[in-house]
Amino acid sequence: MTATTHAVGSLQVSPLCLGGNVFGWTADEPTSFAVLDAYAAAGGNFVDTADVYSAWVEGNAGGESETIIGRWLARRGRRDDVVIATKAGGHPDAKGLAPDTIRRAADASLRRLGVDHIDLYYTHFDDESVPAEEIITTLDELVTAGKVREIAASNIAPERLARSLEFAERESLARYVAIQPHYNLVSRSTYEGELAELAARWGLAAMPYYALASGFLTGKYRPGTEVASRRADSAARYLDTAHGPRVLAALQGIAEERSVEPASVALAWLAARPTVAAPIASARTVDQLGPLFAGVRLRLNDAETKLLEEASTV
Repeated sequence: MTATTHAVGSLQVSPLCLGGNVFGWTADEPTSFAVLDAYAAAGGNFVDTADVYSAWVEGNAGGESETIIGRWLARRGRRDDVVIATKAGGHPDAKGLAPDTIRRAADASLRRLGVDHIDLYYTHFDDESVPAEEIITTLDELVTAGKVREIAASNIAPERLARSLEFAERESLARYVAIQPHYNLVSRSTYEGELAELAARWGLAAMPYYALASGFLTGKYRPGTEVASRRADSAARYLDTAHGPRVLAALQGIAEERSVEPASVALAWLAARPTVAAPIASARTVDQLGPLFAGVRLRLNDAETKLLEEASTV
């Protein structure tokens, strides 16, 4: 991959975060182990999951991804050199961010992961029925207890994020060091603007999810082409937008010039954006890791960046 790491609070993470949403869903345990092995062998040290992965699959209860990652950590002896991020608030048995719910969710994640602390703990979805102050106070308790090293937020409105950060600073409590936004070349408005400005002002590291727009930015989705994927409907919808086909054409042109895959170009653009520390991308197979590694190594020139930004403007 690359020797470069990025600071996320007190953590040092590799520039590609491996998404664990597929573990226990489209990748069974042996395949998940193979992907994790290959990712770590290439220098990756940052794995993202959530307590809810993958409760949407028939027969699953949620927590399957954490369990697989925990078994891999134990069998490979990798706990001390892998940064594990997980999230609270979405598990069917621990929905929302009430203080007792967060505490139960954290303990359950620790058990499934088989670890004594979570490196980076996100609130998965904001719960506006709970005051931001209560959420931060509860997360600070987890940090003080040694169960969590750093805290972060995903899917949160700018106003709530600002309130959380200001309260934590005022009360000298643990504060968010990172944000996980929905952000990619065909979904820029979901982060750019007030949310990104807040992240920059407070020094938050951004780890964008849907970095490849559910696979759309790999270039395999074309008009009249059917793709065998559980996420095909979600990805193909970008073909019906004005900017989606423009982005694909720009990606393809740059990819051909650089002799890389379109996915690598899309990740290179995202990784270079202000505040972004490590895009999150998942791989169902070891073969899918190659373009992801290439993406965080690739450096786009000014002309290529301008082309992509013009194509992706809505």
